[in-house]
Parts: sequence; C-alpha cells; structure tokens
Amino acid sequence: MLALARRPVDRVPTFEWEISRNVIEALTPGAGVFDFVEQMGIDGVVVHLDYKKNFIDTVTYKDEWGVTKKKTAEEYDVPVDGPVRKPADIEHYAAPDPDASYRLDTLKKALDRFKGDRAVILHLNDVFSLPSRIMPLEEFLMAIYTEPELVEQLIAVTVDFNIRAAKRAWDMGLRIVMTGDDYCYSTGPMLSPDAFRNLFHPWYKKVMAAYKDIGFMVIKHTDGNVLSLIDMVLDAPVDCYDPMEPAAGMELSYFKEKYGSRVCLKGNVDCAQTLTFGSVEDTVKETKECLRIGMPGYGYILSSSNSIHSSVKPGNYKAMLDTLFEFGVYT
Repeated sequence: MLALARRPVDRVPTFEWEISRNVIEALTPGAGVFDFVEQMGIDGVVVHLDYKKNFIDTVTYKDEWGVTKKKTAEEYDVPVDGPVRKPADIEHYAAPDPDASYRLDTLKKALDRFKGDRAVILHLNDVFSLPSRIMPLEEFLMAIYTEPELVEQLIAVTVDFNIRAAKRAWDMGLRIVMTGDDYCYSTGPMLSPDAFRNLFHPWYKKVMAAYKDIGFMVIKHTDGNVLSLIDMVLDAPVDCYDPMEPAAGMELSYFKEKYGSRVCLKGNVDCAQTLTFGSVEDTVKETKECLRIGMPGYGYILSSSNSIHSSVKPGNYKAMLDTLFEFGVYT
C-alpha cells in the first residue's frame, strides 16, 4: 500500500499478475498459489471473480458472459467465440449477476487467509477486455468503426457489472483492484488513438474514478507498445501502471523519468526473453538494473514484464526474487 502511494518503504515489494502452476510445482511441490506466495515471501496475490463454467468438452467451456473459451497450459484461458455479433444480439443479452452468492468466494478465502499480512488484489476490468470477448475480437475491432453504438452498449454493460462487483468487494475488506485490459500489441495499439479517445476514454475515466470513489488503490495493466495511449491511460485516477514491456520497446527508465512522480510503476524483468531463455546470471543482472532504475524516490514494485507464464524457468524466477530480497532493501 505504501509503494502504491509512492511513500517510503523498507523494501521494494513484489507480486505477479499470474504464476503458472508448473513453476509453482517446480519451486514448491504440492503447493497451491496461496501456499506459494507465503513460502516464497511474495508480498501480494491477485485473485479473480468466480464464474460458473458450462463445459462443452474437456478443454472448451462457455462462461457466464456467454464467451466460449479453451483451457491451455497457461493460467489464462483463450476466448474463441462470443454471443454478440450484431446490434440485435444486445437486445437479448444479459450480463452475469455481480451479486451472485459465489462471485467473490475466492476473494473471501484470500482475505481470510492473509488478514492484511499480504496484499490481496482483485482483478477487475475497465473498458476493453470484456466487450472484446463478448463480441469476438476481430469483429469487435471492426465494430469500433462500423457499429460504435453497439460497442458503447457493451462497454456500458461491463462497466456497470465491474462497479457493482467492486462495491461488494470493498465491503468485504478488499483495498486494491487491478484492471487487466490490454489495448496494445508489441507494435502499437489495436485501435487508433482517436478511436480510444472518442469511444473508450470517457468510460475508462468513469470506471477508474468509480473505483477510486469507493476507496480503492487502482493498478492499471496494459502491456505492449502503449506510448500513443499512455497519456490517456494515466489521465484517470490510477495509482500504479503495469508493465513497461521490454519486448515492445517500453523502457522502465523512460517511464520512471516521465511518470514516476505521478504513479507507482510495476515491472519489469523481461519474461519474454530473460526469464524464459536467459540464465540465472542474466536474470540477476536484469533484476539489479530494474531495481537501480525503479527504487529512487520509492513508488516501485518489482515483477516480471507481464507474468510468470509456463515457459519461465523456475530457477530464473527464484533468482529474481532472491535478488530482490538482497538488493531491493532501502537503507
């Protein structure tokens, strides 16, 4: 909480958006993610809302948003189809109930388990990920230009859901939310800056302001090359920006110099190259460099440049943590 507020801390904290189960098993055999963060000394854990799944086969299911997904080796399942394709579909579309009794079960378990000893961060959404799953992504990107009214209706439905879920989570004791909506590829945004500004940005500011009005610290995640959108992304009450993806040309030093006095920064050990293909020595060197850049003036959380995915070498992730615990201490 102090790091998010850019206030003095004793040590740079760390947590990850996702940690692959094969990495957890390699480092702490038999442990679940909650056990893992305790055993490894990680400072926070991200949890998700709970949704019922209607399985079509062993790897394919439909969730409560009506989105068809496939399970993969990663912790993140891949959307393959959605229920809304044309304006008439929205008339019969019903979003899930944010007040469903089971919606926050995992959050409750995390809050009960950690009781303030570690940060519990709830993954919610802002304006892009859910609408672009409810309508399949390629069709959604075209609809931004051909059916903007339909896109805005989808945004409105999902924003309302997330704000209502956030209010319930606050009442349970949650204090940090993280929105995981990605807008960009490594080469640039999926939509033009003008389209983001005109269609998405007003709703983005609304949902982020709503989270802050409830009382939350807010972490905004979007990887890729975000330079053409970053001023709009930070033109909202955001406490932390995550990550500055090296594979997309995003440099921690640039963000620290330009935005470090405004927001906490989270990242940025390269999970596309260093943590996956590099050596322990490479990882230690890059972690030290991230600490050198990020630590001055506080307001820094060390992590990978996205997540600890299934191809990350477990030994490299441990080396990153060990380096943090030795060199990320303020004196």
